[in-house]
Amino acid sequence: MKDTTAAAWRAGPPSGPSRPEFWRSPLRGPWLTAVLGTVLLFGVTILFVTGLLSYAAYDPDLAAVNDQTPDKGWLGFYLFSWPTSPHWLYRVTQGVHVTLGIVLVPVLLAKLWSVIPKLFAWPPVRSAAQAAERLSLLLLVGGAGFEFVTGILNVQLHYVFPGSFYTLHLYGAWVFIGAFAVHVTLRLPRAVRALRSGPRQPAPGSEEAAGLVSPRPAPPTISRRGALGMVGLGSLALFAVTAGQSIGGWFRQTALLAPHGQDPGSGPNGFQINKTAASVGIRPSDIGPGWRLTVRGAGRQTDLTYERLLAMPQNDALLPIACVEGWSTPDQHWRGVRLTDLAALVGLGTDTPQVLVESLQRGGSFSSVVLSAHQARDARSLLAVRVNGAVLSQDHGYPARIIVPGAPGVHNTKWVTRLTFGEPA
Repeated sequence: MKDTTAAAWRAGPPSGPSRPEFWRSPLRGPWLTAVLGTVLLFGVTILFVTGLLSYAAYDPDLAAVNDQTPDKGWLGFYLFSWPTSPHWLYRVTQGVHVTLGIVLVPVLLAKLWSVIPKLFAWPPVRSAAQAAERLSLLLLVGGAGFEFVTGILNVQLHYVFPGSFYTLHLYGAWVFIGAFAVHVTLRLPRAVRALRSGPRQPAPGSEEAAGLVSPRPAPPTISRRGALGMVGLGSLALFAVTAGQSIGGWFRQTALLAPHGQDPGSGPNGFQINKTAASVGIRPSDIGPGWRLTVRGAGRQTDLTYERLLAMPQNDALLPIACVEGWSTPDQHWRGVRLTDLAALVGLGTDTPQVLVESLQRGGSFSSVVLSAHQARDARSLLAVRVNGAVLSQDHGYPARIIVPGAPGVHNTKWVTRLTFGEPA
């Protein structure tokens, strides 16, 4: 049996994709692959950095309720307290993350197409070093596919994952970026040489060809520069039908790929939402005359009716809503009670500590969240009761919701029922 296997191994690759002549495209070559790889080098780096910033924005070190990725360990080494200024920070970083991720899809697919003969190279393993390289390539391709697919599903609000999106996407990102770093280290010198050589094709089978040039190419129907132009047009088209959801306002109408299943209607409350009151089990009796806001802290407690909340000093803030799915709104005009004024009801107004915010919602994630002390102390952080001159709609969190500058949308908790200042969450 061993002799037969060895003989078959020495006989060369079997029929099919393992044979170089199977791949006949005249476009494949080191220059095309190097150009696509260079675009991905810069694009993926930006995606990774903005992804890390997105995770930091959740302030996962504050409390377990903020963190959907338990046991992150050293993966959270870089975390810092997310700032409240500029108030549009999360809107920009997450908008760039999601829009760029979608725009890069044609580039990623083209790059995978350009190197697909390498995935079938024969023999599969020639040395320990080559085996390690192929393993890194497997992790790279699998990780890229996993990250892009889960990210796009999240943008479309299709939570079909076998677990938390936050956990899967964060861990997957670290696996992918590790393989990406190994791949760049191994391939960057060759890519630089290919870029310097230009689009001319090296001889098939030569070291410079890197196993990408077909020994029996079919007649060309498009140039390599033309192929790159088509990839660029695909990315531009995706940008045109995606970016509007991050810009918000009128431009959201151009975001054809954004989820459109939840129409917020028109008027002062006519801006995007994710969670409706019905979807998280809010009943009319929960937010009716019997609603109370409980404020706790420093061993004290007070309960406020809606009327008493309205009787407190009201303040204004112009702040957007921005969510992890990449959509955001322009600044909305919010009106409500400052969190510092609510903390003062239990004697903590001077140095307002962190606060645990709890919602009436019965389903979905982030029914409670912890805001940091500097978030709670910001003069623009409100328990809002009105928006754009009107009472909050039920889907926007009536009777009261949190609005904090720079925070992810899920931290702007709706249907608030309890605020606990300073106690462990």
